[in-house]
Amino acid sequence: MSETVNIAAFLPEIAKTRPHAPAIIFPEGRDQHGKRAYTHYTYAQLNAESDAIARGLALVGVGQGVRTALMVKPSLEFFALTFGLFKAGAVPILVDPGIGPKRVKACLAEAQPEAFIGIPLAHLARMILGWGRGTIKTQVTVGRRWIWGGETLAGLRAAGRAAIKSEGGYTLAPTQAQDMAAILFTSGSTGVPKGVVYDHRHFVKQVELIRDAYDIKPGEIDLPTFPLFALFDPALGMTTVIPDMDPTKPASVNPEVIVEAMSDFGATNMFGSPALLDTVSRYCVANNVQLPSLKRIISAGAPVPVEIHERMAKVLPPGAEVHTPYGATECLPVATVSSHEILGGAAAKTAAGAGTCVGKPNEANDVQIIAIDDGPLPAWDDLTVLPVGEIGEIIVRGPTTTQSYFNRDASTKLAKIAAPDGGDSYHRMGDIGYFDEDGRLWFCGRKTQRVRTATGDRHTTQIEMVFNTHVDVFRTALVGVGAVGSQRPVLCVELDPASSGADKEAVRKGLLAIAAGCDVTRGIDTFLFHPGFPVDVRHNAKIGREELAGWAAGKLP
Repeated sequence: MSETVNIAAFLPEIAKTRPHAPAIIFPEGRDQHGKRAYTHYTYAQLNAESDAIARGLALVGVGQGVRTALMVKPSLEFFALTFGLFKAGAVPILVDPGIGPKRVKACLAEAQPEAFIGIPLAHLARMILGWGRGTIKTQVTVGRRWIWGGETLAGLRAAGRAAIKSEGGYTLAPTQAQDMAAILFTSGSTGVPKGVVYDHRHFVKQVELIRDAYDIKPGEIDLPTFPLFALFDPALGMTTVIPDMDPTKPASVNPEVIVEAMSDFGATNMFGSPALLDTVSRYCVANNVQLPSLKRIISAGAPVPVEIHERMAKVLPPGAEVHTPYGATECLPVATVSSHEILGGAAAKTAAGAGTCVGKPNEANDVQIIAIDDGPLPAWDDLTVLPVGEIGEIIVRGPTTTQSYFNRDASTKLAKIAAPDGGDSYHRMGDIGYFDEDGRLWFCGRKTQRVRTATGDRHTTQIEMVFNTHVDVFRTALVGVGAVGSQRPVLCVELDPASSGADKEAVRKGLLAIAAGCDVTRGIDTFLFHPGFPVDVRHNAKIGREELAGWAAGKLP
């Protein structure tokens, strides 16, 4: 049998070399003087706790290949549990609870979990709403167990410790590169949530690509505002500092909490959605707050607006930048771009209608632009590869490209293209874009959200970024009203918070002038002001254009 491949294999190695270094730092209220208090696991403690949990899980049948729904809030237990599941070779199923109870039920019905690990509230919802009914055999409660029976995390951990002691140690499950490692559900921001199947090789390669792309060194301090990203930290040798915030509502974060956590530990790295960075950067600029310890900020979920790059440049130390990896749950990272490149010229092209630059693809990835097609493309011979400068559909193949959705054969066939060499399939990103002459990839919008008019397709992001240059505009969203092929392009407009009292008629005239001055926006003359766009539940950054299209249709005569 070949060597074990598992993201959790990094943990015991680091625990040997840096046993007393903090691995996870978690906020725990405030002391009598109002100063933030914290609790933590060292690497040795996180390794030992996850070993005990892994062994305890195996004792009750949650071992290699067992699909396990995990519904636990960010906490020390969340990280120990996740690594315990990986060590046991179990397959964690991660669903955003923010998608709503009905969608969670549908996701779990699709993923068919055999075990369920959750806090008491999650178990109560499972019982009342029927989550996982018919497939769940093992139940583990993190906290106090109520009427539903099953195991407790405390009991499993104790049993696991005893077993490890009697056996003289713990050995990772012999997972292989192609074995299923996890099922991660997409946010469903542009459709139904789908369970992306991750093999162990995908996680391990993600660690390598992220480390190399951003030159991350062991011993750095990370402030991740999205818990899933924090799972890479131990493998990268970084200490994780969890901020006191609701990770499901990044746009509503208290920026003082972020700055406080950063200052308390001298964070060198931060991960946050554009919505969170917007809030934090506005606060820092308004209050002359500097962020001297940061080496980099990594932001994902949607393109980072130029204004955020500009504000962050004022508060970051020399050499520190905002980096935006391009990708999706199905494949990440595909490419990356830095604030230096954005502010150094790409932003001006974006404002002129070029779309959003997402940088040069990682060398490990093969990225192609093909003719737009809304149907399946099962074979390479069914597609047309487009030349430099021509807008089309983005496809990618690389070491982190996942190969299927769980129990969704039709979705898998629609999203994957068989490679001509018989190797891993290409993933259709569902995005529209093109390559420029310098080999940089430009994003123009989502394929399903393009506006299909009688004179051709209009691409959302490409057009919106031009209108977003208006001084009173926070963001815009292009939607189509009417039958596909003869849709009327309508621009929904959300005013900047600082311009909420602006004269809308004056803004409308300004937008008409912008439309007339650019080739890609010319002819757009319908503008509707919206009080606050619907956004995705994960990053609060992807605009719900489908919902806006229905709203716009109801506003027009």
